[in-house]
Amino acid sequence: MRGGSSDTRLQDLILYAASAALSCLVLFVGLRQLDPNRDSSKKALEHKKEIAKRLGRPLIQTNPYEDVVACDVVNPDHIDVKFDSIGGLDAVKQALYELVILPLRRPELFSRGKLLCPQKGVLLYGPPGTGKTMLAKAIAKESGAVFINVKVSNLMSKWFGDAQKLVTAVFTLAYKLQPSIIFIDEVDSFLGQRKTTDHEALTNMKTEFMALWDGFTTDKHARVMVLAATNRPSKLDEAILRRLPQAFEIGLPNRKERAAILKVILKDEKVKDGIDYDHIAGLCDGSTGSDLLELCKKAAYFPIRELLDNEKTGNLSQEARPLSQLDLERVIATTTKTNVAANEYNILSGLSVQRGSDDYETLD
Repeated sequence: MRGGSSDTRLQDLILYAASAALSCLVLFVGLRQLDPNRDSSKKALEHKKEIAKRLGRPLIQTNPYEDVVACDVVNPDHIDVKFDSIGGLDAVKQALYELVILPLRRPELFSRGKLLCPQKGVLLYGPPGTGKTMLAKAIAKESGAVFINVKVSNLMSKWFGDAQKLVTAVFTLAYKLQPSIIFIDEVDSFLGQRKTTDHEALTNMKTEFMALWDGFTTDKHARVMVLAATNRPSKLDEAILRRLPQAFEIGLPNRKERAAILKVILKDEKVKDGIDYDHIAGLCDGSTGSDLLELCKKAAYFPIRELLDNEKTGNLSQEARPLSQLDLERVIATTTKTNVAANEYNILSGLSVQRGSDDYETLD
C-alpha cells in the first residue's frame, strides 16, 4: 500500500510539474506575442548587423528600447545625396563641412583643447522646399556618420514611462554607433515652446530629451550631433535654441543659385543642347529648389505628349525628343506656384463671402 501511495504521489508531482512548465511556456509565448516592440526588434537586428558590417566592428549589445530606435537608423551608404547633388548654397556647404563634417571624419584634429570640440547641435531653418532635408542627408553621406532619423510617432507609447525610455534610447544608441547624427525634421512640432496646455507625456519627453542632450556635453569628444530642421524657428523653445549654437538660414535661391539648381536637376536627363539656364532662372524669380524640380517634371511631359500624338496620326518614332528650352518656358508661363495659388484662393474666397453677406443684407 505504501509503495502504491508513493507511486501515486510521484505521478501527481510529475503531472503538476509538467502542467506548470506548460503554463509557463504558454504564458511566455503569449507575452511575446503581445510585445508591441516584437516586430521592431526583428527589423532592428538586421539593421544592426548591416551597420556593424559596414563599420567593421562587432554587433553592439542593445536593450529593447534601443532596438525600436534602431529601425530609424539609416546607413549612410544607402543615401544617394551628396553636396554635389545640391545646387547653390556654396557658403553654407563650406561652413557645414568645416563645422560638422570635418570633426566627424577627422576626430584627431579636434581632440585637444575646448575651442575645437565637435559641434553638439546644428539648426537648419528657412522656407519650405529650399533643401534643408537634402542638406541633412548630404551631411550624413559626406561624413560617413550613422544617420538616426528620429520620428516622434515612434517615440510615443501607450505604456506609462516608455516614451522617456525611448528618448533615452535615441542618445544611448547614437553613442554606441558614433560617429552618428540625430536628425529631427520639423523640430518645432516636437521641441516647440513649452505650454501649460501640453500633455504630460509630451512635456516629459521634451524634458528628458534636453536633459540627455546636456548630458552628452560632459563627454566633449563624443562624435554625436543633433541636427534639426524647421520652417518656423521662432516656435522653438528657448532652451532648445541654446542647445543649437550653430544655425544656418537656408533661404530662397538667387538667380545664380537657381541656374545652378536647374543644371543639377537636368544633369542626367535627355536635354537639348544650348539651354540658357540663366535666362530660365530669371523667369523663375521667387522659386525654391522644390519648385524648380516640379517645373522640370512638368516640362518633361511635353516630349511624351508629342510622341503619343504622333503615334495617333501614324507617325511612329522610337523615342521621345530631348527636353528643350521652349518646354521649360511654356511651363513657367502656365504654372502658378502652390503658395501663390493658395493665397489667391483665400483672397477670392474672402471676397465671395463678403459679397454674399452684402447681398443678404440688401435683400433684408
